[in-house]
Amino acid sequence: MTSASGGAEMVDWDLAVATAARLARPGPRVSREEARAVVAELRRHAAEAERHVREYTRMGSAETAGTPVLVVDRPGWVRANVAGFRTVVRPLTDRLAARRSAGRGAAAAGAAGAKATGVEVGLVLAFLSAKVLGQYETFAPPELPSAPDSPETLFDQPRRGLAVPPGRLLLVAPNIVQVERELDVAPHDFRLWVCLHEETHRTQFTAVPWLRDHIQSEVQDFLAQTDVDPAAFLERLREALGGIPGLGGRGNGSSAGSLTELVQTPAQREILARLTAVMSLLEGHADVVMDGVGPAVVPSVAEIREKFQRRRDRGSGRLDLVLRRVLGMDAKLRQYQDGAVFVRGVVERVGMEGFNRVWTSPNTLPTKDEIHDPASWVARVIG
Repeated sequence: MTSASGGAEMVDWDLAVATAARLARPGPRVSREEARAVVAELRRHAAEAERHVREYTRMGSAETAGTPVLVVDRPGWVRANVAGFRTVVRPLTDRLAARRSAGRGAAAAGAAGAKATGVEVGLVLAFLSAKVLGQYETFAPPELPSAPDSPETLFDQPRRGLAVPPGRLLLVAPNIVQVERELDVAPHDFRLWVCLHEETHRTQFTAVPWLRDHIQSEVQDFLAQTDVDPAAFLERLREALGGIPGLGGRGNGSSAGSLTELVQTPAQREILARLTAVMSLLEGHADVVMDGVGPAVVPSVAEIREKFQRRRDRGSGRLDLVLRRVLGMDAKLRQYQDGAVFVRGVVERVGMEGFNRVWTSPNTLPTKDEIHDPASWVARVIG
């Protein structure tokens, strides 16, 4: 339970991975031959999607080919995300560890707290591991996480010590198969459609060199504003919960936000507003690209979009809806919708070349208000 530098960790990351692996639901039943075919097809589609995305968006970078594309299973997705998350939150956990080490009984409390937090993180990852179809890992560490040795595997198993360029594309094979079966759509078409969305994210970050550093800076500023005083944190949480109807508070008739939103400081809300605008842009852009390219290369794209949107809106059950709300996943879904409206609105006014001015610098990114008013962004940036 120590970091690579020898300092005490605030989260038992190994326990988080073990918990998630133990609790994650099994994937769909497929034969070994079927699984091999799925993995091979996803790899082909990823390469094909790269060309389609570059042509449609008129963006591109020679560096794209250097970023890995990994087809993973659910445990592989968990390991990859723990590695990236651990890298991002290290400054905050170091601050919390330093504060805790100064307290009485710090060693025992630290060990117990790290294990408890590790279990909590594992529970969340177990839930999410069955939901994610693909993901561009912006903050992948310089070394890929290790995986258990296996004499034969269907999936990419990154090994520790393998240096990689920043970022990598993950495709979660069991989840893609499960969703295509639930929707009853053509597997070939659906797999290419998913790859178009995820490949757009890879193109965004490889074609816009400053984007990764900008987002990382915003995230670090957000974490730097985190109050490490447990008493202050609990007080904000108590006040927030007091305003939720049904939890002892009067409420104001509005629905509560995610747990993350409830405990933010005012400074963090400002940063989050900027991050929300950027993420809405990225997600909306990917949705527009996948639907724009789709008719030419995915014959059943209209059927896939209709069924997928219906599934996205309703969730997969009452518990799923509650967890989506608590974890802030509903906000993620709104980002797709709001961002897509913004991208389409700008492209309709100034074309794809005009829209690509959005990638010029952080100053040309849309604000949270402009995401809902494409004309105002055009007036400010294009003139």
